[in-house]
Amino acid sequence: MSTSKQDSPQRLYTWEGPPVKVNMFGGFTIQVGEVLVKNSSSRSYQVWNLLEYLIAFRHKTISTTEMYDALWEEDDIDNPANALKNLIYRIRSVFGNYDLPFAKSIVTYTGGTYQWNNDIPCTVDVEEFEGLYKRASNPAQPVELRIENYQNAIELYKGNFLASSGYKNWIVPVGSYYKSIYFKCVGDLLGLLADQQRYPEMETTCQKALMIDQFEEVVHEYLIMALSRQGQQNKAIAHYNFVSGLFLGELGVKPSASLRNLYRQIAKTAKSVEIDIGIIRQDFREIEPADGAFYCEYEVFKSVYQVLARTAPRSDQSVYVVLLTITDQLGEMPDPEQRKGAMSALFGAVQKNTRRCDVFARFSASQYILLLSTTSTDGCDIALRRVSKMYKQNYKAADIEVHTKIELLE
Repeated sequence: MSTSKQDSPQRLYTWEGPPVKVNMFGGFTIQVGEVLVKNSSSRSYQVWNLLEYLIAFRHKTISTTEMYDALWEEDDIDNPANALKNLIYRIRSVFGNYDLPFAKSIVTYTGGTYQWNNDIPCTVDVEEFEGLYKRASNPAQPVELRIENYQNAIELYKGNFLASSGYKNWIVPVGSYYKSIYFKCVGDLLGLLADQQRYPEMETTCQKALMIDQFEEVVHEYLIMALSRQGQQNKAIAHYNFVSGLFLGELGVKPSASLRNLYRQIAKTAKSVEIDIGIIRQDFREIEPADGAFYCEYEVFKSVYQVLARTAPRSDQSVYVVLLTITDQLGEMPDPEQRKGAMSALFGAVQKNTRRCDVFARFSASQYILLLSTTSTDGCDIALRRVSKMYKQNYKAADIEVHTKIELLE
């Protein structure tokens, strides 16, 4: 590729002023001292895309072909070499508009490719982040220093890598890499804090991390642990119930065995020694008792099932186990949006058409399990017909079906 005089190897500029400060987490900003270099035009999208790319890979030699692919991806462009040269000129012009003396040297052309000029002092948050992670993950370092480095790394992560720059193909894998390091930092830090019984710090760390990604189950587990160890068992159980519903509703999976075991341990923990039975009974009461069946977490449902299995033989009532499943017309699980609407409608239909002594729980992303107490199978059939009728009234999608399986509790 021929080069113009402008693109020929040039003397690198020595800058003695404040360093160029680049932030790439949560967005993209460049600052030189008090000067904030801005993207002032929507037509400058590719200029900033190239600038982000050059800084992200500033310590690697990137061929011009790789740059073409990163900038234009699947788009056909007649003369990519000239188009790239024009973008480089515009990058230099952006810095020149701020009267920065190194503007013409901000990008160099050496070895047949363009590069960010690393002779100009520059700090980049993603590089600081990696350095802190490497120091923190060294087990030979004192624990307090490791904790401090992890906390500093986490503080630098203001959001996903170049979050405001869309989903360019080159950004996605780099973003995934940094996000994985972030949650490695979070997990390691939480483990160290747990060892030192620093539970309030654990709680704060978890809450911040879940704002980045609410589906990190390990973080939820540490948060539940932190709440429990601070004597907040009710909050811990409430958060478990929230996580269970979130994972079933959004991902179609149940919490892991590890998280369920933690829940069981917390549920068995006594809050305090209380000798006033009146206070204890008050704690048992529902704040706003719902009409119809009692809805509970699946782990609680299993305990209720086991109690009824012991007492049902001595009762005049029969207890039926009912599994309610929604599917599409092919018998498959509906897509997430349809599933959400159908399960919501089915929840209301079950709760409003069963008795307050009945119990039900979410069994999977597309299923409810119900314990129905009645004197005969006819009573069971009548209740389920009412459920089916209300469901169809409230959710009119003809391609979603509810399947019912009934067995007598053993």
